[in-house]
Amino acid sequence: MAAGVPPDVLGRRISCGTDYGTVRYVGSVSRTAGIWLGVEWDDPQRGKHDGNYEGMQYFKCRYPKGGSFIRPNKANFGVDFLTAVKDRYGLNDKQDVQYGTEDAVVFGTKTVEFVGMDSVAEQQRQVQLNKLVDISVRECAVSHAGQEEEISRTCANMRHINLSKNLLSSWETVIAIASQVQNLETLNVSENKMRFPSISSFTSRAFSNLKILALNQTEITWTEVLLCAQGWPVLEELYLSSNNITVLERPDNVLQTLKLLDLSDNQLLDGNQLHLIAQLPRLEQLILRNTGISSIYFPDAGFGCKTKMFPSLKRLAINDNKISQWSSLNELDKLPSLRALQCNNNPFMDTEKNPETLIQLIIAKISQLEVLNNCEILPAERRGAELDYRKIFGKDWLEAGGHWNPEKNKPSEEFLAAHPRYLTLCLKYGAPEEGELKGQQPLTLKNQLLTLTIKCPEKPEQNAVEKKLPESMTIQKVKGLLYRLFKIPGSELKLSYQSSKLEGKEVELDNDLKPLQFYSIESGDCVLVRW
Repeated sequence: MAAGVPPDVLGRRISCGTDYGTVRYVGSVSRTAGIWLGVEWDDPQRGKHDGNYEGMQYFKCRYPKGGSFIRPNKANFGVDFLTAVKDRYGLNDKQDVQYGTEDAVVFGTKTVEFVGMDSVAEQQRQVQLNKLVDISVRECAVSHAGQEEEISRTCANMRHINLSKNLLSSWETVIAIASQVQNLETLNVSENKMRFPSISSFTSRAFSNLKILALNQTEITWTEVLLCAQGWPVLEELYLSSNNITVLERPDNVLQTLKLLDLSDNQLLDGNQLHLIAQLPRLEQLILRNTGISSIYFPDAGFGCKTKMFPSLKRLAINDNKISQWSSLNELDKLPSLRALQCNNNPFMDTEKNPETLIQLIIAKISQLEVLNNCEILPAERRGAELDYRKIFGKDWLEAGGHWNPEKNKPSEEFLAAHPRYLTLCLKYGAPEEGELKGQQPLTLKNQLLTLTIKCPEKPEQNAVEKKLPESMTIQKVKGLLYRLFKIPGSELKLSYQSSKLEGKEVELDNDLKPLQFYSIESGDCVLVRW
């Protein structure tokens, strides 16, 4: 092996300038002298070939231009953990003071003699390292643990470590570092393309206190997650973003303490994969952003019933997916603990042009929701959404067999499948009256828009704003808009308006169920907001 090339170089992670890669070959190359490293680069366009050079296959790459040869002296094989820590926190021999002769320290141009100064400085560095609790050595080229037990002697109080984007080649290296940190609670090893164990092996106690673990962009599979998870007995948060995880398996006897799971940016095979993780008893937050799912279905529960799946799930993120049917939103009402939902950028949201109506439909469909797309749902907003939902679909209800007489109220299965909460809303507010259903506007913004100025007369610090609102918009919907616009706490809004035609007079907008056009509001009028 050439000088400077580690004996275990095959499979090692290296950097070369700002580029990262994995060594796939070491040896000679035809018609050249000396040793070369064949590198598969993380950037698929960084190389010149796929490991095939002049008709000879030296190594293999996933991409046609993913590989190239470099000389060993161009490769950075990394440093041990403690060296990186000392460099990052200015606690190595080369910083703070400049050493002259063995027992002298140079301050500017003056040399001062000290006896045993080296040992004193080392003791001071040890004290400073021992004080470190939260350590970040991101992008510090860490590749190995260093001498055995050196970390535990030097950094005994570490609890939180950021090791992201380094040169870690295997999970064993992570264990070698973590096993020397007795009270490790948080570990981030994201952006390290590592080898993970493929068979069940001895379970290390290195992670016996670990609560938070980030493994984003590490190329770990779900099978490998479950094997490693045997050593994570108290883990509460697990981040697995961007790992090409497509298939899940049931986590039997592992991950049972998990409260948060992030699977974002993994293209799952289908929404039914979620059933395999649905029995995690303590899972409160599930992040499924950009996972390619197109539907959600809980087959164990019928209309108006709660599923036994995800019993503790409070917060769900399904934004940036392919969900096109409102039936998936109906399914979310089956989750017994759901309180917060993120669902932006899904095709079903394109079926409704009016964003206010869209929000109301989601609120009305999921009974326990308190936060939608990071906005709090106030009680008045929920009441308005449910009242409007009951009215909007009133005609469909009647045509499907609904009736004002409870004994004759038997809408079809198809209607109940599309609107599973409708009967509950009728019980809560009463069935929609016949007068409410006359001339019902369609669920698109085809009607005339009013340009209105909105002011808060008692809050001069609030600037007036101009809004275009449909004349069919109910006062309740206007209030919902204003709650978010002015970030008003859960107090009761009072609305009125002034018109140039009614000089000096204010007209109260006192009926939440009436549309703006009921009050003869016109473009150019001013809506006054008080609370």
